[in-house]
Amino acid sequence: MSTLDKNHIDFEDTQVAFAYRSNSELRKAFYMFKMLSFPTLVNLGKRLLIPAIELGIPLQGLVKITVFNQFCGGETVEDSNQVIDRIKGYGVKAILDYSVEGNESEVEFDRATDKLLKTIRMAETQLAIPFSVFKVTALCRHELLEKKSRNVSLSYEEEQEWSRVKQRVLRICEAGAKNEFPIMIDAEESWIQGGIDELCEEMMARFNKEKSLIYNTVQMYRHDRLEYLKDLYARARKEGYYLGIKVVRGAYMEKERERAEEMGYPSPIQVDKKASDRDYDNAIRFIIDNIHYINLVAGTHNEASSQLLVDLMKERDIAPNDHRIYFSQLYGMSDNLSFNLAHAGYNVVKYLPFGPIKEVLPYLIRRAEENTSVKGQTGRELGLIERELKRRKKEKPLLKEMP
Repeated sequence: MSTLDKNHIDFEDTQVAFAYRSNSELRKAFYMFKMLSFPTLVNLGKRLLIPAIELGIPLQGLVKITVFNQFCGGETVEDSNQVIDRIKGYGVKAILDYSVEGNESEVEFDRATDKLLKTIRMAETQLAIPFSVFKVTALCRHELLEKKSRNVSLSYEEEQEWSRVKQRVLRICEAGAKNEFPIMIDAEESWIQGGIDELCEEMMARFNKEKSLIYNTVQMYRHDRLEYLKDLYARARKEGYYLGIKVVRGAYMEKERERAEEMGYPSPIQVDKKASDRDYDNAIRFIIDNIHYINLVAGTHNEASSQLLVDLMKERDIAPNDHRIYFSQLYGMSDNLSFNLAHAGYNVVKYLPFGPIKEVLPYLIRRAEENTSVKGQTGRELGLIERELKRRKKEKPLLKEMP
């Protein structure tokens, strides 16, 4: 057997992948993914769901028992603890993600900041939560971020507003850095990402002098992000700080393309999936080549990219549980990656969103769209769940129904 074969992770092992799920939970997941396989139904839900709930139509119960339960830990930190305790028994950790975005008022921004600080304080006490994460749009208006990203001059009032945004971000990063607890800042749409990058780079330069405590996120479905990563690394080395980088393919592809077409500017999105895959894998290679100065969270639902990172770690004699490298998937998706990697001894973390149902709807809609638009994603999930249910039925005399 070759070295590569010895390194191979069996992502087809559904018994390991779904050990934490009961038969009834798997059946619910199967029907939910089946529903997501119909683009017309997903598009209808996208157009009608948020307006309907805002009008007071009682649909939150339906959302909760379908997409919310599949992709979220709960409405509160306390709800999410049940999921965290459950998956940590299988070697998988969690990132509590307060998935509220698009706030508009100073009161909402300050409330979100307090919620994030509370989450950090709780997470610091649990070994099963190795990171905290937030979106800048929970703390700042889109319009202000867009102006900063375009380098447009701000009015005096906007400068004061931006100062308050920076103070919120600073409080969050400082709270994590004080106890050496890593904080990740999520990537968002390209037209506001410049302002987010500016904030994140300032925090990294301030808090990453001795180790990677603040992480930025690069979306490799953008054709300029591999170059950005390399330029950022060069600046960090010159200025004497470490990088924390989460690499993902991205979550706003359809919105990005539609906006570029409507406004008549070149799309920032790669020409095709092959180009995204190429840049994602090259970003992973670049980081592993410079692992002494960059900590990595590899966010991916792609089996080939996951196996590539496993192979690169073996080639460089990097232990599976090296604290500088984590594999990451979204809760409710790609359990065949998460639990099989954890079973093999690798660091794995699930993004575990939480928050009031109404406020996390934008996140849930993106998950629904992703499963509909990414070729093969829903079919892959359905096939794995169906295979595990058949395996359990065949071995029923040997199995006891999980609670």
